Amino acid sequence: MVAQVTGSGGWRGWRTATQDALYGTDGFYRRPEGPAGHFRTSVHASPLFAGAVARLLCRVDEALGRPASLDFVDMAAGRGELVTGVLAALPADVAARTRAYAVEIAARPAGLAHRIEWLPEPPPDVTGLLFANEWLDNVPVEVAEVDSAGTPRRVLVRADGVERLGEPVSGAEAEWLARWWPLAGEEGLRAEIGLPRDTAWASAVARVGRGLAVAVDYAHTADARPPFGTLTGYRQGRETTPVPDGSCDLTAHVALDACAQAGTPARSPSGARLLLQREALRALGVTGARPPLALASADPAAYVRALASAGEAGELTAAGGLGDFGWLIQPVGIADPLAPPAP
Repeated sequence: MVAQVTGSGGWRGWRTATQDALYGTDGFYRRPEGPAGHFRTSVHASPLFAGAVARLLCRVDEALGRPASLDFVDMAAGRGELVTGVLAALPADVAARTRAYAVEIAARPAGLAHRIEWLPEPPPDVTGLLFANEWLDNVPVEVAEVDSAGTPRRVLVRADGVERLGEPVSGAEAEWLARWWPLAGEEGLRAEIGLPRDTAWASAVARVGRGLAVAVDYAHTADARPPFGTLTGYRQGRETTPVPDGSCDLTAHVALDACAQAGTPARSPSGARLLLQREALRALGVTGARPPLALASADPAAYVRALASAGEAGELTAAGGLGDFGWLIQPVGIADPLAPPAP
């Protein structure tokens, strides 16, 4: 619980404070080491992840009828690790037709392949796959907390991380809470107001003329919202107290069900779908199955490589870890390329 205050007096809501801390002139995401210097995503865990995304792009390509030009858009591209890995994993004929885009606010990294366009926002008319891995959790949001009278109030914060309660949540933010994350009257309950993420996702999906939009993130749904929110920080690979001073990542899990409704376009023949990462990756061939022991005798080197690959697949699909990430699958003008085949 934090103290209540009626004036701002230099205090700011978490949304503004996070925006400056992450994306300001000297913000966390403008640092030269990039996100990989502070936390490990699926992209960094194994090249199997990029390979799976490449296979997904191939499925989208088939659903589109193998167009002359196929787009792959890597949202929140970091230093271009995913888009680089996807291009390397594509079959030659698909790679030759693929236009690759990395969307990121930081400066273009040295050494990135010239064929990858580096943009501050996605291109306006995507035909292909828009893939947002751990983007939405870094779209800044306001935090609400229930006061002693049972009223949800906006949480204000200083640059040192000290918090106070501000004005009652009202307007569209109150409507979002009522619809997606109702706070009972118990003092101290908290929620992150995901309205800016809904808007950001809807805007990204609107850039897809035909194809597929996918968001992969820490997530929760209406049947299991965390009672005290999820706002936290990461610095040099360790979880830390969230302090909006630019020294650490600031992240909160995503209400992907709300994003799904906000982003569903009228022209989609199949609605949005939520999967766990382990389900999505297994559908794309990442199983984590151990190689047969007979291979150890027949080809020891191949066995060691296959065993290492199985270990990486296990990390990507593990319950309690990366396998619990949510995948929001949003087809636009095509059938869901991850849908199980009809019986």
